[in-house]
Amino acid sequence: MTTQTVTAQLMLNTGESVALSSTFTDGAESELQTSGVVGTGGGISATSIGTFADGKTITAILQPPMSSGGSDGNGFVAYAYIARRGAIVACLPVGQLGVYAEPVNMAFRLQAGDTIRCLTVYSAAQKRIAALNVVTVQGTNAIFSVTPTGAGNNALTHILSGQSFGESLQGQTIMVHYANNREQSLSAGSQVFYLNDRGLPKGGCVMIDTSNLQMTGNRVGLATIALNDVAQTVTSA
Repeated sequence: MTTQTVTAQLMLNTGESVALSSTFTDGAESELQTSGVVGTGGGISATSIGTFADGKTITAILQPPMSSGGSDGNGFVAYAYIARRGAIVACLPVGQLGVYAEPVNMAFRLQAGDTIRCLTVYSAAQKRIAALNVVTVQGTNAIFSVTPTGAGNNALTHILSGQSFGESLQGQTIMVHYANNREQSLSAGSQVFYLNDRGLPKGGCVMIDTSNLQMTGNRVGLATIALNDVAQTVTSA
Protein backbone atom coordinates (compact mmCIF):
# COMPACT_ATOMS: atom_id res chain seq x y z
CA MET A 1 0.00 0.00 0.00
CA THR A 2 1.20 3.51 -0.79
CA THR A 3 1.12 6.46 1.57
CA GLN A 4 1.22 10.25 1.35
CA THR A 5 1.78 13.07 3.81
CA VAL A 6 -1.04 15.60 3.95
CA THR A 7 -0.51 19.05 5.45
CA ALA A 8 -2.71 22.09 6.08
CA GLN A 9 -2.66 25.41 7.96
CA LEU A 10 -5.63 27.07 9.64
CA MET A 11 -6.09 30.48 11.29
CA LEU A 12 -8.21 30.75 14.44
CA ASN A 13 -10.08 33.74 15.86
CA THR A 14 -7.60 33.78 18.76
CA GLY A 15 -4.77 34.61 16.35
CA GLU A 16 -3.32 31.11 16.41
CA SER A 17 -2.04 29.54 13.21
CA VAL A 18 -2.52 25.79 13.50
CA ALA A 19 -0.34 23.40 11.48
CA LEU A 20 -1.71 19.99 10.61
CA SER A 21 0.18 17.00 9.20
CA SER A 22 -0.63 13.28 8.98
CA THR A 23 0.37 10.28 6.91
CA PHE A 24 -2.46 8.72 4.88
CA THR A 25 -2.81 5.29 3.32
CA ASP A 26 -4.02 5.89 -0.21
CA GLY A 27 -7.58 4.94 -1.02
CA ALA A 28 -8.65 4.96 2.64
CA GLU A 29 -10.22 8.03 4.24
CA SER A 30 -8.48 9.07 7.45
CA GLU A 31 -8.05 11.97 9.89
CA LEU A 32 -5.77 14.97 9.46
CA GLN A 33 -4.49 15.98 12.90
CA THR A 34 -2.46 18.80 14.36
CA SER A 35 1.29 18.46 13.99
CA GLY A 36 4.32 19.05 16.18
CA VAL A 37 6.78 18.99 13.30
CA VAL A 38 5.45 21.65 10.93
CA GLY A 39 7.10 25.03 11.37
CA THR A 40 10.45 26.09 12.80
CA GLY A 41 8.94 26.94 16.15
CA GLY A 42 7.79 23.41 16.77
CA GLY A 43 4.14 22.78 17.45
CA ILE A 44 1.81 20.55 19.42
CA SER A 45 1.28 16.83 19.72
CA ALA A 46 -0.96 15.19 17.15
CA THR A 47 -4.60 15.60 18.12
CA SER A 48 -8.01 16.19 16.54
CA ILE A 49 -8.75 19.79 15.56
CA GLY A 50 -11.90 19.83 17.73
CA THR A 51 -9.96 18.70 20.79
CA PHE A 52 -7.25 21.29 20.26
CA ALA A 53 -9.54 24.23 19.43
CA ASP A 54 -12.84 23.47 21.17
CA GLY A 55 -15.00 26.61 21.12
CA LYS A 56 -12.66 28.50 18.81
CA THR A 57 -13.52 29.63 15.28
CA ILE A 58 -11.64 28.89 12.08
CA THR A 59 -11.37 32.29 10.38
CA ALA A 60 -9.23 31.35 7.37
CA ILE A 61 -7.73 28.40 5.57
CA LEU A 62 -4.14 29.55 5.07
CA GLN A 63 -3.22 26.33 3.28
CA PRO A 64 -5.88 23.83 2.25
CA PRO A 65 -5.18 20.12 2.79
CA MET A 66 -2.35 19.32 0.36
CA SER A 67 -0.48 16.16 -0.44
CA SER A 68 3.19 15.36 -0.91
CA GLY A 69 2.10 13.29 -3.90
CA GLY A 70 3.66 10.06 -2.70
CA SER A 71 6.97 8.59 -3.91
CA ASP A 72 6.76 10.13 -7.39
CA GLY A 73 4.63 13.20 -6.64
CA ASN A 74 1.64 12.00 -8.67
CA GLY A 75 -0.81 11.35 -5.84
CA PHE A 76 -3.24 13.93 -4.49
CA VAL A 77 -6.00 14.71 -2.00
CA ALA A 78 -9.39 13.97 -3.58
CA TYR A 79 -11.55 15.66 -0.94
CA ALA A 80 -11.55 16.92 2.65
CA TYR A 81 -14.18 17.94 5.19
CA ILE A 82 -14.86 18.61 8.85
CA ALA A 83 -16.85 15.80 10.45
CA ARG A 84 -19.10 16.04 13.50
CA ARG A 85 -20.88 13.01 14.95
CA GLY A 86 -20.44 11.10 11.71
CA ALA A 87 -21.74 13.82 9.39
CA ILE A 88 -20.16 16.40 7.09
CA VAL A 89 -20.52 19.84 8.67
CA ALA A 90 -18.07 21.76 6.46
CA CYS A 91 -16.61 20.98 3.05
CA LEU A 92 -12.96 22.00 2.67
CA PRO A 93 -11.07 22.88 -0.51
CA VAL A 94 -8.02 20.77 -1.32
CA GLY A 95 -4.79 21.63 -3.10
CA GLN A 96 -1.45 20.38 -4.33
CA LEU A 97 1.98 21.25 -2.96
CA GLY A 98 3.74 23.54 -5.41
CA VAL A 99 0.52 25.20 -6.60
CA TYR A 100 0.05 28.64 -5.02
CA ALA A 101 -3.10 28.95 -2.92
CA GLU A 102 -4.43 32.21 -1.52
CA PRO A 103 -5.98 32.13 1.96
CA VAL A 104 -9.70 31.34 1.98
CA ASN A 105 -11.94 33.08 4.52
CA MET A 106 -14.02 30.82 6.72
CA ALA A 107 -16.22 31.22 9.78
CA PHE A 108 -16.63 27.85 11.47
CA ARG A 109 -16.90 27.34 15.24
CA LEU A 110 -15.28 24.12 16.37
CA GLN A 111 -16.58 21.70 18.97
CA ALA A 112 -14.88 18.90 20.87
CA GLY A 113 -15.09 15.77 18.74
CA ASP A 114 -14.78 17.59 15.40
CA THR A 115 -12.28 16.00 13.04
CA ILE A 116 -10.83 16.80 9.63
CA ARG A 117 -11.20 13.87 7.23
CA CYS A 118 -9.37 13.45 3.91
CA LEU A 119 -9.04 10.91 1.12
CA THR A 120 -5.77 10.54 -0.79
CA VAL A 121 -5.42 8.64 -4.07
CA TYR A 122 -2.35 7.36 -5.89
CA SER A 123 -2.92 4.41 -8.24
CA ALA A 124 -4.01 4.99 -11.84
CA ALA A 125 -7.47 3.62 -11.05
CA GLN A 126 -7.89 5.71 -7.89
CA LYS A 127 -6.79 8.93 -9.62
CA ARG A 128 -9.79 8.80 -11.97
CA ILE A 129 -11.99 9.99 -9.09
CA ALA A 130 -14.21 13.04 -9.52
CA ALA A 131 -15.35 14.78 -6.32
CA LEU A 132 -18.10 17.40 -6.00
CA ASN A 133 -18.50 19.64 -2.94
CA VAL A 134 -21.88 21.30 -2.39
CA VAL A 135 -23.21 23.81 0.14
CA THR A 136 -26.93 24.55 0.06
CA VAL A 137 -29.00 27.55 1.09
CA GLN A 138 -30.50 25.33 3.78
CA GLY A 139 -27.06 24.82 5.33
CA THR A 140 -26.26 21.31 4.14
CA ASN A 141 -22.64 20.49 3.27
CA ALA A 142 -22.24 17.40 1.11
CA ILE A 143 -19.57 15.67 -0.96
CA PHE A 144 -20.29 13.34 -3.86
CA SER A 145 -17.80 11.23 -5.78
CA VAL A 146 -17.40 8.65 -8.52
CA THR A 147 -14.44 6.76 -9.93
CA PRO A 148 -15.06 5.97 -13.62
CA THR A 149 -13.80 2.67 -15.00
CA GLY A 150 -14.36 3.39 -18.70
CA ALA A 151 -16.46 5.31 -21.20
CA GLY A 152 -20.01 6.20 -20.23
CA ASN A 153 -22.21 8.09 -17.77
CA ASN A 154 -20.92 8.13 -14.20
CA ALA A 155 -23.35 9.05 -11.42
CA LEU A 156 -21.83 10.60 -8.31
CA THR A 157 -23.03 9.37 -4.90
CA HIS A 158 -22.70 10.73 -1.37
CA ILE A 159 -19.34 9.70 0.12
CA LEU A 160 -20.89 8.71 3.47
CA SER A 161 -24.43 7.50 2.82
CA GLY A 162 -24.03 6.23 -0.74
CA GLN A 163 -27.27 8.01 -1.65
CA SER A 164 -27.78 9.63 -5.02
CA PHE A 165 -27.48 13.37 -5.59
CA GLY A 166 -31.26 13.81 -5.62
CA GLU A 167 -31.90 11.61 -2.61
CA SER A 168 -29.35 13.55 -0.56
CA LEU A 169 -30.41 17.09 -1.56
CA GLN A 170 -34.12 16.80 -2.40
CA GLY A 171 -35.83 20.21 -2.12
CA GLN A 172 -32.60 22.08 -1.40
CA THR A 173 -30.98 24.85 -3.44
CA ILE A 174 -27.25 24.87 -4.08
CA MET A 175 -25.60 28.08 -2.85
CA VAL A 176 -21.99 27.33 -3.79
CA HIS A 177 -20.17 24.34 -5.24
CA TYR A 178 -16.75 23.21 -6.45
CA ALA A 179 -15.36 20.03 -7.98
CA ASN A 180 -12.02 18.50 -8.84
CA ASN A 181 -10.74 15.85 -11.24
CA ARG A 182 -7.49 15.11 -13.08
CA GLU A 183 -9.11 13.80 -16.28
CA GLN A 184 -10.64 16.85 -17.93
CA SER A 185 -9.57 15.63 -21.37
CA LEU A 186 -11.68 12.48 -20.90
CA SER A 187 -14.74 14.21 -19.39
CA ALA A 188 -17.32 15.98 -21.53
CA GLY A 189 -17.30 19.69 -20.76
CA SER A 190 -14.79 19.06 -17.96
CA GLN A 191 -17.70 19.26 -15.57
CA VAL A 192 -20.22 17.51 -13.37
CA PHE A 193 -23.66 17.79 -14.97
CA TYR A 194 -26.85 18.17 -12.92
CA LEU A 195 -29.63 16.35 -14.80
CA ASN A 196 -33.36 16.20 -14.14
CA ASP A 197 -35.55 13.08 -14.30
CA ARG A 198 -35.72 13.39 -18.10
CA GLY A 199 -31.96 13.50 -18.44
CA LEU A 200 -31.89 17.20 -19.30
CA PRO A 201 -29.22 19.49 -17.79
CA LYS A 202 -30.40 21.95 -15.14
CA GLY A 203 -27.00 23.04 -13.82
CA GLY A 204 -23.48 21.84 -13.30
CA CYS A 205 -20.04 22.49 -11.85
CA VAL A 206 -16.75 22.81 -13.70
CA MET A 207 -14.05 20.45 -12.41
CA ILE A 208 -10.69 21.92 -11.37
CA ASP A 209 -7.35 20.14 -11.73
CA THR A 210 -5.68 21.05 -8.44
CA SER A 211 -2.21 20.36 -9.88
CA ASN A 212 -2.74 23.48 -12.02
CA LEU A 213 -5.22 25.73 -10.23
CA GLN A 214 -6.43 26.54 -6.73
CA MET A 215 -9.84 25.13 -5.86
CA THR A 216 -12.37 27.80 -4.88
CA GLY A 217 -16.13 27.81 -4.56
CA ASN A 218 -18.21 29.22 -7.41
CA ARG A 219 -21.83 30.25 -7.91
CA VAL A 220 -22.23 29.36 -11.59
CA GLY A 221 -24.59 26.57 -12.68
CA LEU A 222 -26.53 26.41 -9.42
CA ALA A 223 -29.85 24.58 -9.17
CA THR A 224 -32.69 23.51 -6.88
CA ILE A 225 -32.52 19.73 -6.57
CA ALA A 226 -35.40 17.28 -6.99
CA LEU A 227 -35.57 13.66 -5.82
CA ASN A 228 -34.74 12.06 -9.17
CA ASP A 229 -32.00 14.50 -10.19
CA VAL A 230 -28.53 13.07 -10.74
CA ALA A 231 -25.04 14.50 -10.80
CA GLN A 232 -22.85 12.80 -13.36
CA THR A 233 -19.76 12.99 -15.49
CA VAL A 234 -19.59 11.66 -19.03
CA THR A 235 -16.28 10.01 -19.88
CA SER A 236 -14.90 9.01 -23.28
CA ALA A 237 -12.66 6.24 -21.93
